[in-house]
Amino acid sequence: MTRLLTNEIASITELREPQKVLARAKGKPVAILKNSRPVAYLVPAEACVGEDEVRYATREEVLAVLRDRLPDDQPVLDYLKDK
Repeated sequence: MTRLLTNEIASITELREPQKVLARAKGKPVAILKNSRPVAYLVPAEACVGEDEVRYATREEVLAVLRDRLPDDQPVLDYLKDK
């Protein structure tokens, strides 16, 4: 079983109308499948960030993500605390 690098998928046949595929993906990369196997990835231009457009997360953004994930991560942290 092949692991896809995106949740958005389309078939080769759907690429006859690539604008519809891109609109459905809402700016995210799309895995192109042929016979249920990935053959390519279609990456919209807006998903590609140029070197001069790199933005790093702020401290507040990182802390917000950590706070949001704490309920999921707490059992692992509790387990590791005893090790």
